[in-house]
Amino acid sequence: MADYLAERARLGGHELAVLTDLARGRRVRIARRGATLLNFELPARDGVRDIADGYRDAGELDSRPSSRFAVMVPFANRIADARYAFDGQTYDLQPGVEGAQRAARHGFVRGVDFDIAALAADGEAARVTFVTQAIRPDVHPGYPFAIDLAVTYTLDAHGLSLEASMRNVGEHAAPCFFGWHPYFRLGESPIDSWELQIPAATLVHTDADFIPLAGAAAHVPMAREPALDFRQAQPIGVRQLNHAYADLRCDADGRARTRLRDPASGLAIAVWQRSGVMLAFTADTVTRDVRRAVALEPMESWADAFNRPDCAAAIRLEPGAERRFLCGVEITAA
Repeated sequence: MADYLAERARLGGHELAVLTDLARGRRVRIARRGATLLNFELPARDGVRDIADGYRDAGELDSRPSSRFAVMVPFANRIADARYAFDGQTYDLQPGVEGAQRAARHGFVRGVDFDIAALAADGEAARVTFVTQAIRPDVHPGYPFAIDLAVTYTLDAHGLSLEASMRNVGEHAAPCFFGWHPYFRLGESPIDSWELQIPAATLVHTDADFIPLAGAAAHVPMAREPALDFRQAQPIGVRQLNHAYADLRCDADGRARTRLRDPASGLAIAVWQRSGVMLAFTADTVTRDVRRAVALEPMESWADAFNRPDCAAAIRLEPGAERRFLCGVEITAA
């Protein structure tokens, strides 16, 4: 009997990849649309628990409310006023749009049907690689660059990992970075009692539109923000989080782990990344099930990074160059 399976399935008109860890009773389902994770099922005290608070049906996958489990490329989170400057040129991502309707969020690939380039399983893991060439000049206003994107999900004994590969196939340097927007629901108890730990030395200060303040004003030592300091695990309580945490401390294996635990269900996870920032969001403004899940978003760089000199080196991708970002979810208690 095989230890892992990698199969195809459907959700309405959408094709899915299904990865199964038979030995541990874990299964993930990922749609071609946006390379979007829909489910992450595992055994729990009360039977099978889906810890991914993802889209429930084909209609939600089409409309993409709250950007659940969005793959965010070539930028994550927001760009201020949908405008940015790069290499001496200014760009407008929403030409002709004025006022409050201007908003650039979460990149360009949430609605793209990726191709499945590889789907396989062996004795160690099940894997699927999604690829797209949808980011091209003249396709997205204000972004005249060409990026090939590949996203590989791997389910193994430790949990689920995600590796993004971004290659600049154009003739000019491009601003580009990766982010992931997962929502986790570890139990039916209120998230106020869930315990959160974020190994960050710095809190990113933003304005009312969640754009980081200019320059050094955005870098606030964690000790100066005790109400938002989760360096030691503690209940979330009534706090409303929509905050990015930077200068993450890595463990000995090079992974920075943000930990979430529901004492009532006994489930606990660690969302890991090797670099970048972690954005924690308590889902206070979503359109479905307010404060019933927590989004833990590993991002390669900051919101509005396209406009920040202190992010310029991290997001610059030269012609022909490729950059990879790794993150994932470990099951630490079930």
